[in-house]
Amino acid sequence: MIAIQYSFTLPADYDMAIIDRRIRDKGPMLDNFPGLKFKAYLMARKDDGATESRENLYAPFYVWEKDEGLSNFICGPGFVGLTDSFGWPQVRTWIVWRADVSPDIRDARFATREIVRTEPYAPLAEIRQRESDEAVGEVARGEALASVTAFEPTSWTRVRFRLLADLPKSMLRSGVQTYDVGHLSLPDVG
Repeated sequence: MIAIQYSFTLPADYDMAIIDRRIRDKGPMLDNFPGLKFKAYLMARKDDGATESRENLYAPFYVWEKDEGLSNFICGPGFVGLTDSFGWPQVRTWIVWRADVSPDIRDARFATREIVRTEPYAPLAEIRQRESDEAVGEVARGEALASVTAFEPTSWTRVRFRLLADLPKSMLRSGVQTYDVGHLSLPDVG
């Protein structure tokens, strides 16, 4: 699996209703997209009381089952429409170590993303196991509706991504970006 995220920082006075409309209108277009485990349409509003963001952001996060789905999306008309509207983004990409999803994922209203540096010569197998166990545990304990842990070996970073029904104050800390979830694109489960 592959996780990706691109993010657009918007001006402080940007009308975020434009992003709300975009998500409402375009979000369902990726429902049932081949190879997509989920896409979370994420945004953060500057000085919003819930997420306490310092910037206005539009920052979708995807988990792809296989690279072919990602390739088809990036080469397709949806991505062209995005780049026509917002410009050519840097697409952060991670190799997924673990992605657990609750049957209640549709209840997600918030997301968190934490990027952690991996120290040189760190025991990667141990880190992978610990991060994977934590991802499974968060969903099993009902602390998260989805939990993804992934690794990027070019910059030696890891991402911890969570979808949540509520945003505990403990998540509002330095190094953790919080978002509102505008829409979730998911596969049809029957």
